[in-house]
Amino acid sequence: MNFLIVGASKGLGKAFVEGLGQPGDRVIGISRQRPSEITLPTSVTLDWIEVDMRQPLAAAQTIDAQTPDTLDVLIYNLGIWEEAAFTDAYRFEDDTDAQIMAMVNTNIAAALLLIKRLLPKLLRAPKAQLILTGSTSGLRQSGRPEVTFAASKFALTGMADALRESYRDAGLAVTSLQLGYLNTEDALATPVTTAAARGDGSLIPVHDVVTMVRALLHLSNASFVRELVLPAIADQRF
Repeated sequence: MNFLIVGASKGLGKAFVEGLGQPGDRVIGISRQRPSEITLPTSVTLDWIEVDMRQPLAAAQTIDAQTPDTLDVLIYNLGIWEEAAFTDAYRFEDDTDAQIMAMVNTNIAAALLLIKRLLPKLLRAPKAQLILTGSTSGLRQSGRPEVTFAASKFALTGMADALRESYRDAGLAVTSLQLGYLNTEDALATPVTTAAARGDGSLIPVHDVVTMVRALLHLSNASFVRELVLPAIADQRF
């Protein structure tokens, strides 16, 4: 299988790179810079494309030119947020225009332009899968005030809905991952029991997300997961 993972240099994206490939697979990581250390299973091929998704058209063109003719799995795992997001200091009126435009370009425009170019490659696969990493902040009544971040994650859900209907007959499986607060300090190499203890139930280990995505990859062609909502056990909003 050929995997393409956007936002792959750290946190959940890096965990996807390290945890999804099986012997014989090819994983293509996308980020501004390639991380210095990546641990992969034996016989998994790793390629890297260094682009800045804040420049969405140039990034999409570069990725399209450097990827194989067939892609089995595309994971768009990229989302930036406001500088003061998730703190008591956040105020929408304090966000700069440049911040807002950067979020729109990275979280929405880049996803649209890249998916548009890579769809023909995905549709050549025997089981094409598109996975979009959303957020519980993008769900109705999320309880979060971050305006632009929430708007961009709502947009991602709408994008997924429309793509399903447009390419249902072609067999494209589109899954939205609506994730709560993640523990990105503990990498996949950390024992899951240790990672799960961080935050006392308020943070989700990246291990859990990788486990769920592995399950998606092993479904038959007759089914798919439309939306997966994965909050932390202590998240009282859900």
